[in-house]
Amino acid sequence: MLSLARHIIVGIIDFFHRPFSRWIPTQTFRYLACGGSNAVLNTVLYSISLNFIFHKQAFHVYGNINITDRVAAYIFAFCISFPIGFILSRHIVFPESNLHGRIQFFRYGVTTVLFILVTYLLIKFFDVNHYLHMIPPTISYIFIIIIVSVLSYILQRTYTFKTKADEETSGI
Repeated sequence: MLSLARHIIVGIIDFFHRPFSRWIPTQTFRYLACGGSNAVLNTVLYSISLNFIFHKQAFHVYGNINITDRVAAYIFAFCISFPIGFILSRHIVFPESNLHGRIQFFRYGVTTVLFILVTYLLIKFFDVNHYLHMIPPTISYIFIIIIVSVLSYILQRTYTFKTKADEETSGI
């Protein structure tokens, strides 16, 4: 079943890759397609949960603990898009990685937390910096997405989903 799904998804992505194959390597295009699709899924889930599950109201957790509707929607969307992103990365983008799945999953989690932190810090950097403060927030967020996406791809390729042969030669 997973093999059939992988075959179909790779076929679709590679079909759309053909016109761009001169300029974008296959693995990079697959990363863009899977990451972009997962980002869209995350955004849709966030919007649906914010408006229809949490009804734009704080979410009561326990006792006096409440979380805002936006944080609750983010957690909801993250809980679905995180494993889907891992599965797509593991089976579509980096299938040549021969590390154990649990090691890949742990590393994927570590890098995800790292890039959540990096995104937060970059948002603060663009907001606080007097020279960059003139850039509209949406434009600065696009820059942040590009920076984080490039760094994420490099780290996923060289750390999370590297092959054991790569690991042995690098001494890690």
